[in-house]
Amino acid sequence: MANIKSAKKRVLVNEKKAAQNKATKSALKTAIKKVDAAEGEDKAAAVKLATKKVDQAAAKGIIHKNKAARKKSQLAKKLNG
Repeated sequence: MANIKSAKKRVLVNEKKAAQNKATKSALKTAIKKVDAAEGEDKAAAVKLATKKVDQAAAKGIIHKNKAARKKSQLAKKLNG
């Protein structure tokens, strides 16, 4: 364990941020899985929600912007193709 006060704080802050990032990433994965399970009009709503989650994750820096673009393209493909 760190001895310096600022180092102790960094450990706590990093743990908190890691937990937030993990929760966001998990919510994103869940939204994408719900798209696969959805049918008909539910699928369009699920794609819209998943696209929003992808954009939020990219804005927070949890996933790279190119990965976000790729995921959104895959979601659109699932909806239309």
